[in-house]
Amino acid sequence: MNANAELNRQVADFVRRGFAHEFGRPARAFGSSPVWAGLRELGTELWLDTGSLEESSALWTAEFTALTTNNTLLNKEVQKGQYDDLIGEASAFLDAYGLSDRERMLELAFILNARHGLKLVEQYDAFVSVEEHTDLAHDVDAAVSCAQRYHAICPERFIVKIPFTPAGVLATRRVAAQGIPVNHTLEFSARQNYVVARVAKPAYVNVFLGRLNSFTADNGLGDGAYVGEKATLASQAAVRALRESGRTATRQIGASLRNGAQVRDLVGLDVLTMPPKAAQEFLELGLAPESLANKTGAAYEPALGAGAPAARLETLWAVDDTLVACCDALEDEDLDAFSPVDLVTFFADHGCGDLLVRWTDEQIAASRAEGKIPKLARWRESLAGGQIGLDSLMNLAGLNAFITDQAEMDKHVAQVLMR
Repeated sequence: MNANAELNRQVADFVRRGFAHEFGRPARAFGSSPVWAGLRELGTELWLDTGSLEESSALWTAEFTALTTNNTLLNKEVQKGQYDDLIGEASAFLDAYGLSDRERMLELAFILNARHGLKLVEQYDAFVSVEEHTDLAHDVDAAVSCAQRYHAICPERFIVKIPFTPAGVLATRRVAAQGIPVNHTLEFSARQNYVVARVAKPAYVNVFLGRLNSFTADNGLGDGAYVGEKATLASQAAVRALRESGRTATRQIGASLRNGAQVRDLVGLDVLTMPPKAAQEFLELGLAPESLANKTGAAYEPALGAGAPAARLETLWAVDDTLVACCDALEDEDLDAFSPVDLVTFFADHGCGDLLVRWTDEQIAASRAEGKIPKLARWRESLAGGQIGLDSLMNLAGLNAFITDQAEMDKHVAQVLMR
């Protein structure tokens, strides 16, 4: 992000124009729901995974506390054209600063994220996760600067989303140490979250569980049921153990939920961020509040076929002694002096190179062509040989998907400016 301190101040003022929210008072009163209250009583914080005011307003009750947005969800809102006037106005405002085309695009994306986040804060008095531009995913200093800027705009309610990359882990470590809440995103396994919770100590980590089920089903490894749920509960257990030992304050989010049954099956998780469809389906199950039970101790066992071992699904829920020893050794290092390359090298040298992978340009391009769900045939040999983990492969696919959606949003912004 731009290092111009005066520009940063002026952008913050521009974004906050007209924002006079009284914290503790949403735009309107919201009623309570006995079934959502039942989940809260069992220890689960309730978030909605949407940036749409229309979708969220139909479901929001007093029991919800936050919303998550990301590159994909914001792109959906921007594509509606609701911010076209803002794009033009913001671009004219930026003319005075002599920005390059790339710098202008980054500033406009930042302004759109922050302005939309403030709109959600005003409506619900909610905490809102705002995501950094995907161009920053491999740049520690830029990611830190962007997080600081988001926090300065709304320290009361903004949570900054930083993706799981080597640079993202190091950036989150620096940002979290400054007291800025981070929602560290795009994780798919207990071991990824164990590393992030120990090394970076963000406020939150995730498991994108629905995509794990889709990978299993789409590649003929089983019906997909309970793969993501098992990974999520294993991650919850690992993170909770670190929390109880005083080594982190990180909390676990269950993300990428696909249906209401998954909400029911993950009651007791620290946080559930639910797409509106999954939240509505949960309500339609018609469960009585007293029938709900904490499921964090459940032993879900996916039904897997003969081809499953090649995918190394166990990397999704196992935190082995080698990884623990690697993190132990890492704590003796001067991590603040590490570069992303240093971090990747350290993991490789300590037997964990399949978690932080040195991806080749060819592998990155292949993943981007596949979309969110990798095709096992392309990656089978590397998975079986231990060069990559399924969690790291899913992370690469997820980041590429966000990059694609970010590019679509940037394209829309560019088209607006050409009118």
